[in-house]
Amino acid sequence: MKAAQRKYYGKALAKLAERKDVVVLDADLGDSTRTSDFASVAKERFIQIGIAEQNMIGVAAGLAAAGKTVFASTFAVFATGRCWEQIRQAVAYPKLNVKIVATHCGISVGGDGASHQALEDMAIMRALPNMTVISPADANETYEATMALADYNGPCYMRMGRADFPLITEEGTKFEIGKAKILREGKDITLIGTGQMVMSCLDAAELLAEKGISAEVINMSTIKPLDVDAVITSISKTKCVVTAEEHSIIGGLGSAVAECLSENRPTPQIRVGVKDSFGESGDPSELMKKYGLTADDVVKAAEELIGRKTK
Repeated sequence: MKAAQRKYYGKALAKLAERKDVVVLDADLGDSTRTSDFASVAKERFIQIGIAEQNMIGVAAGLAAAGKTVFASTFAVFATGRCWEQIRQAVAYPKLNVKIVATHCGISVGGDGASHQALEDMAIMRALPNMTVISPADANETYEATMALADYNGPCYMRMGRADFPLITEEGTKFEIGKAKILREGKDITLIGTGQMVMSCLDAAELLAEKGISAEVINMSTIKPLDVDAVITSISKTKCVVTAEEHSIIGGLGSAVAECLSENRPTPQIRVGVKDSFGESGDPSELMKKYGLTADDVVKAAEELIGRKTK
């Protein structure tokens, strides 16, 4: 079964409407981000800001300072790029309870092209002090992560894709901020994925198993704070790691893992992701192939590392 993360985000917001402290803001994209689901049941606590993302963050900060739990949504390129200064000064610095939840992340946005394909959003949010960064693996996890964000006191950024993609987590599984999940145990190599690349890692593990390679697969849905213990425990066993993300290889999951390893246990690593470039308009599946974001690309990276390890 496939489902869009943003649809389940909308379902979670509609459920959270039962909480009177929850307020939802949007920047003229409510149907796309699915914040409209909240508006349909709690219109009095939904604010349509319009195409004014910087103002949306300012309003969100004011509401949070007044004691509200605020969700603010738009496309990722606008949510993180257009109003980064407002996020820094008005949300992260005072450590306010604002949840910036963005849709249309990654290369799989497809036809909208480079201007709308956020490939650096995790990097610029991860660099902000006090900011928690979440990248759920599928729609089920998106729902649970949204509920967890509502209970967490502090600034958060969560990214979601646009398209439908496979459900790999069980409905109703509690989401723990800062905790990775081992989806498949292995002994020869560690595959750490985030977002829809978790599915690519699982597919890659199946392909590697056919070649006699045992791959451990980790869903790293929290990019910051990184689950260092999970990384080190797995690496201590496998001695090499491939990270996979629908994001630039600079500043996201791959960088976070590399930083962890360099300080704790230097380990051979290959980062699967977009190689320091912008995207382009095209069919999502074709773009994933062109930019090296498929299960086959994860397999190729894994085999290269296994080769290094056995020399």
